[in-house]
Amino acid sequence: MFMQIEIQTRSKVDLVDITGDVQRALDETGVAEGICFLFCPHTTAGLVLNENWDPSVETDVAMVLDRMVPEGLPYRHSEGNSPGHVKSVLVGADHFVFIQKHKLQLGTWQGIFFAEFDGPRRRKVWIKVSEE
Repeated sequence: MFMQIEIQTRSKVDLVDITGDVQRALDETGVAEGICFLFCPHTTAGLVLNENWDPSVETDVAMVLDRMVPEGLPYRHSEGNSPGHVKSVLVGADHFVFIQKHKLQLGTWQGIFFAEFDGPRRRKVWIKVSEE
């Protein structure tokens, strides 16, 4: 089953916890056991699995990515969003999560984040659920 969720990002660089949105989409399928595939169809955004208990982790991740891929380098891409493209490559555009007993199987502190690098924008995440 294919689904889509929409995310409104709040700033140029933004990590948005979408764990609840993905679980609600999974709930609509009724799938008890299987795999949830997640894909970000944007070239200046991505998906991250990380701690969702302490919001300072989101800030730290964004800070390190900004230092790794700073603004102001002599990028050749003319739209001015080259750092967003590079950050997207670093974090990746897809993940999969196992499903057991109708629930996403994530680590104790783990959540699913939409990682925005060229916002604020209205974005999408595609979800495909496969039943065992």
